[in-house]
Order: sequence, then structure tokens, then C-alpha cells
Amino acid sequence: MYSKSDITFALTLGALCGQSLGFWPFSAFASASSDTDTIVKRVAIIGAGAGGASTSFHLQKFAALSGTAVDITVYEKSSFVGGRSTTVDAYDDPTQPVELGASIFVEVNEILKNATELFGLPRASRNNDDDNYLGIWNGKEFVYTQKGGGWRNVAKLLWKYGLAPIRTQNLMKKTVGKFRQLYTPPFFPFRSLSDRAFDLGLTDATSITGEQLLEANNIGAPFSTDIIQASTRVNYGSNLATIHGLETMVCMAIEGAMSVEGGNWQIFNSMLKASNATVNLNTTVTSIKKSKGKYILAVSDTNEHPSSLSERSSSFDTVVLAAPFQFSNIELEVDLLKKTPDKIPYVQLHVTLFTSTEKLSPRFFGLQTDEIVPDSILTTLPPDTAAPSDPTKGVGPTGFFSISTLRTLVNPKTLQKEYLYKIFSPKKVTAAFLFDLLGTDALPEDLSMISQESGHAVSWYYPKVWYSYPYELPRVTFEELELAQGFYYTSGIESFISTMETSALMGMNIAQLIVDDYLQVQDVKSQVVFSEKMVDEL
Repeated sequence: MYSKSDITFALTLGALCGQSLGFWPFSAFASASSDTDTIVKRVAIIGAGAGGASTSFHLQKFAALSGTAVDITVYEKSSFVGGRSTTVDAYDDPTQPVELGASIFVEVNEILKNATELFGLPRASRNNDDDNYLGIWNGKEFVYTQKGGGWRNVAKLLWKYGLAPIRTQNLMKKTVGKFRQLYTPPFFPFRSLSDRAFDLGLTDATSITGEQLLEANNIGAPFSTDIIQASTRVNYGSNLATIHGLETMVCMAIEGAMSVEGGNWQIFNSMLKASNATVNLNTTVTSIKKSKGKYILAVSDTNEHPSSLSERSSSFDTVVLAAPFQFSNIELEVDLLKKTPDKIPYVQLHVTLFTSTEKLSPRFFGLQTDEIVPDSILTTLPPDTAAPSDPTKGVGPTGFFSISTLRTLVNPKTLQKEYLYKIFSPKKVTAAFLFDLLGTDALPEDLSMISQESGHAVSWYYPKVWYSYPYELPRVTFEELELAQGFYYTSGIESFISTMETSALMGMNIAQLIVDDYLQVQDVKSQVVFSEKMVDEL
């Protein structure tokens, strides 16, 4: 989840410097007699986030180019599309949407960027970045601050950290350059992410921690711990000692930050509409089995009481699970899958949005009362604090990963100007924490009692807990893309790189594989029919 403060980093660091079908793991001949009898291929996609929407959009596109007819149905257990890229309304006012999850994407995110242009989605206007005041706090002091971008901050970075910023920029470009080859032949499409990562030399970065990758490239403290670690914490809730090297470099690829006015979820909503898919919101897939070469999905209304649960079933030629397997809670027929995805630890991220007439208290951050507190505050560990080996305990003495002052609003009830804040933390924000943060005790102990007219220092409060992304621990193998014949999985890419863009990339990749597999089966059937005809003629 990129933050507003990444834009300032981008301004500063940016100033520095034929398709391979692969091996089909299942027998085409086993399907030739049954799975190709239906002229229109029915595809079920479970999940309407970035991966599911991209799969649907690109599947319709690739199928049309190949002359393959598809009928796509999307099931989403939530009441909205977009997954973790969703908005809520400040003051419950629909004219004041606030990103609750994935806030921005960047210039190199070509699927998302191209989609905004294709669908005519307006980019959100940014506050004047020259006025943005960024600070990185270690729980004791601000180790780095900067206002806006420009050459003065470049000079400041180089004076304070030497050549480390330039080395980091060069390493990031080299690493991201390798990754971007996944978009084009001969590396696209890919049937094994593990194999492709190895082919491109990316496992050299995923097999070690960010700390190790940086040290191997002569990038060390304090730049690594002050600047880079602040970015890995705000984006992935992890320190350099535990996050793998590839995701560390992704955190520094922040040039050209952008977002869609009204919410990034509109990208995925537009993809689904363009795919002509049937989208079923508030619908949970409860079980999947296979019968006569078809997948049978049982679904029910998400909000239906268990005692009155009524299931209905539909059959499909192909299934795409576009959500983490371990959170899907789908009952699968025994031995349905040839490979079951491993259960991996996910970051439990508490996102807290709130509005207040109060500015952040200088005393909370150890400043004098007349000193100005930065608008965007990232955090890191103090030099005398070693990063815990357990990533779930890595927040350190700051207690949070970031606090951002997003913008000012007018409370529609009181007509007072208020500040809109966003906090990322590993634990629930308490009233005591907000007392200290705002320097006021005008708050109820029970934050759920806050209302616009209550007279409290906080007038609107919205907490959300996400299982936002995996802990990106070093590894060299990643989940299979096809868990059984005709059963595909997008979320294996999350332990490789977890962003809206990479989920969209995996959706595009799987869409191409589905079409390729349909064509391969059809080709096999044609060969069988031709052979039978030759035998008859003999």
C-alpha cells in the first residue's frame, strides 16, 4: 500500500538519476472428448479484486482475438469490487471518498496506468508537493525531514548519505527492469512463476533479505535504515531484516505516483464492465466439486444467516481463484486439486481514518511546542534497536508504521475545518494513543461513541483491519498457477510482489493461459477427428 509520502520520495529520488506457451502440466487428450463439446466456454472467477477483474477483462480480450467464445461469471463475497483498493466516505458523505487500502500506483505500473487512459478515468489532483512536509521518526527523534522535492533535497540526501541514494536508484532500476520482462514474449505468458523468476535472475533478490541485498551492493546504514526501511514499513509492515530483496526494491520504485479521482477501485470496476462478465456481489462460493469434466460451484448469499442458508449451483469449464486460498473457506472435493497452496503468514494491518480540529502534537514526537510536525510521518527503528527476527513484532518503539495528514475537510455538521488523518499500525489504535497524539483529552474512552456533533476532538472515526499482504519472507519458489486442470490461481504472486499491478499482471497472464489451453485442446480434438477420418477412409 503506497502512501502519500512516497510521492515526495519520488520527486527527490527521481531527480537523481513470439509467446512461450511453456509445458502444459495436464493431459490435453484427457479433455478432448468432453471439455470441448460446449461451444461457449463458461468461466467462473472467484474474487473481484485486482486479480479477478484483470483476469475477466483480459480473458474476454484474448478470447475475442482468438475466436474463442467465453461466458464469464464473477463471484465476490463483499458488497464492492476492487478488493483492498476500496474507499469509505468521510462523515458518511459520498462526496468525500477516502482510500482505505491501496492508495496509489506508479509510472511503471503499465496495466493500471493504461487502464485509466483506456477507460477515461481522471487522475486525482495532488496537493502541492512543494508544501508537503515529510518526516521519518524512530520513536525518539526525526532522523530525516524534507519539504517538497527539487534539487535542494537531492543535495541534502547526498550530503547526509553520500552515494547510497544513487546506488539505490541504480539497483532499483536494474531489478525492476528484469521484472518488467514478464509482460512481454518470450517471458509472457508463464506457467511457472518460480521458473520465470529464476530465468530472469529475480530469485537472486527474493532468496535474501533486503538488508542482505543492500549490503551486497554497498548500500548500508544510515541510508538503508533511515530511508529504505521507512518505505518497507509503510508499504509492507516489515523491516529490512525480514522482507526479501525484490520487494525492497519495489518499495523504491515510486516515480510518477498517481491515483484515480474518487478511488482506484474504479479501474477494476471498469475492467469488469468491459469484460461483459456477470458480477455477483455479496455472493460466497461455499464448495467446489467436479462432475463429468465440469466444475460445480455451490454459492450462497454472503449475508444470509447460516440457519437459513440456501445454496445454488452452477457448472463451469474453468475456475479461477483470484483470492488467497487460505482465506477463501471453500470446501473442496477430496483430491480435486493436484496442488494445494501453502498457508503463509499475512500482515494484519490496522488502518485508522479519523478527522479532527486538532493538529498533531509536537510533544508526542519530542519537539518543542512551537515546532511544526510533518504532514507525513514514516517510521523506522532506533539505531540501538535490533530488528526482531519475528516479523510480527517488528514495529518497535514507534508503535505505528505511518501517520499521514491527507487533506483538510469541512465538517458538514459544525462547518469547522478539520484535518483528515490516516494511520497504519500493527495493533488497534486506542483512545489513549489519540490523547497523546493530538495533545487533548477531549475524547471518549470508547472510540465508537465518536460522532460529528459530539463535541469531541475527533468527529469521525473509521477503523479497518486488513490481511493486507503476506510477510514477504525470502523464498525461491512460488505457488503453482494451475492447481488442477482448468483450475487456476492468481494469488501465488503475492509472496513474490504484492501490489495492485502484480495482481493485475497475474490476471492477464492466467487469461492468456486459459485461451492457450482452450486452443490447444481444440487442436488436439481436430487432430483426433482428422486421424479418425483417415482411418475410416482406409
